[in-house]
Amino acid sequence: MANLQDLRRRVRSVRNMQKITKAMKMVAAARLRRAQERVVAARPYANTMTRVLGRLAARSGDFHHPLLDARGDQHIVLALVTADKGLCGGFNTNLNKAAQQFIREHPEQQVEMVAIGRKGRDFFRHRPVNILREYINVTARTIDHEDAAAIARDLMDMYTAEGSTIDKVYLIYNEFKSVLSQRVNVRQLLPIGTEELGAEPAQTGATGEGEPLIDYIYEQPPAQIFASLLPRYVETQVFYALLESIASEHGARMTAMDSASKNAGEVIETLTLNMNRVRQASITREIIEVVSGARALEDG
Repeated sequence: MANLQDLRRRVRSVRNMQKITKAMKMVAAARLRRAQERVVAARPYANTMTRVLGRLAARSGDFHHPLLDARGDQHIVLALVTADKGLCGGFNTNLNKAAQQFIREHPEQQVEMVAIGRKGRDFFRHRPVNILREYINVTARTIDHEDAAAIARDLMDMYTAEGSTIDKVYLIYNEFKSVLSQRVNVRQLLPIGTEELGAEPAQTGATGEGEPLIDYIYEQPPAQIFASLLPRYVETQVFYALLESIASEHGARMTAMDSASKNAGEVIETLTLNMNRVRQASITREIIEVVSGARALEDG
């Protein structure tokens, strides 16, 4: 059984750890608020671009583009977005498990990986998966559109390069729902599907939902505008996925540090109870020794 000094030392250690976890929770809460604001601010732009591209797709006619044309499904590149830091609960574990499940579901295809984040890179570095490229310390700081655009351009260059055998590019990231809920999202990034764009019917009139079909007056042919906007659309999707992942990471870390602080409080209560029992037993033993000594003197 541990002595009183060891128990006091353990209580001090756990209290110091509790102070750290509480501080990390407060930092994560502040960063989560800023990340939520950026996600909310980016949603209108991403949704509007999707709608505009859908309308352009309906009016571009027989239009072909390397980012739109469907290919086979034998060579797949998986872009995995994880965190660069730990202490965020099951955030990284769930993403890595989703990537492993994706690979198991495609046993006959060649699956290669692009690691965005240190934790995903470190996890799959020792597994039989070829990592084409890695982007480290991207989510550990405030992400801007240029960082996401550079990653998106690299993915598009790999996909459209002459002699490229890549058929599809998938993106795995955590979608932020709430502080307590983050959903792993697996979506196809390339080629861009018309279903993803939500292309409207080409005829004029009203849509199936009763909303009027909006038309535009173009200075350039719709196909030319469409071709120039497609790369920007991919950049926007990657940027939005990174924003969602960062917000999810801060939410998961805030929840994990809150649980750690509560667990530390429970450990402190248990150790304090044991410490009081040991001290009580020590006092009782000393009293018994004093009484026994006094009786021995009286008998003598």
